[in-house]
Amino acid sequence: MSQPTSDVPLHRLFHHFSELPSSLRVLYTAALIIFGFGYLFGLIYVFHTYSGKDGNPVTLTYEDIVIGYSGSGKHSRLESALRGSMSTMLPAEDISMVISWVQQGADRTRYDQAVRPVLERRCMTCHDGSNPHLPNLSGYDNLKKVTERDTGADIFTLVRVSHIHLFGLTFIFFIVGYVFSHAYVRPVWFKCGVVVAPFVAIVLDVSSWYFTKLYHPFAWLVMISGGVMAFCFAFMWVVSIYQMWFSRTPAVVSERGVRSVDEL
Repeated sequence: MSQPTSDVPLHRLFHHFSELPSSLRVLYTAALIIFGFGYLFGLIYVFHTYSGKDGNPVTLTYEDIVIGYSGSGKHSRLESALRGSMSTMLPAEDISMVISWVQQGADRTRYDQAVRPVLERRCMTCHDGSNPHLPNLSGYDNLKKVTERDTGADIFTLVRVSHIHLFGLTFIFFIVGYVFSHAYVRPVWFKCGVVVAPFVAIVLDVSSWYFTKLYHPFAWLVMISGGVMAFCFAFMWVVSIYQMWFSRTPAVVSERGVRSVDEL
């Protein structure tokens, strides 16, 4: 009988995907598919939210992250949005008119005459105050808040989003990591690193939101942490699906089963 191909013996509690019942593999697969779509849509939402804050809506850049968390220091939040992520939501002439109104002091009279009709026609579907994640543009007083100098996300908003990310991402990577734990990956330290790296990245990512407001280069850490999470998620997802349904059972796993039978 040939010897196992790895010098590291299998842990007695380790069960490869091939050793699991079909019902459990189907359950794992269904969960991974849903998480995969959810993560993809999450990436699209992040791109849509932050790209274009520097005036170029095509790419997500370091400057976009800095402006998102610490503000542009130049324009109001409304101007930054109209020049960036919201630039395709209104006709160019309406954007120019609203930006001109903001730069001239955002007076009440012109708001009633020209600005409010545009907002009601173009923006109120999403910005009517029903979504706590979007600025409320309903009424002059609410709109006035986003015409002030852009200082980025406020602390309360960061705290609200932080607890959502900390709970949500931890849950996602716990489930995906648990499924991935059934994969045969060597060396073991690499497998453990892939499992734990997203949790470290979550902490670095969320904490860097606050630090970016104080020191802009922390925006690089936000981007790097997001990249680490995406890489680990993709790696665990692909390896898990592949080993569950497409790859051959590793020789070391098969030999363990043969030895168990022989011992009986």
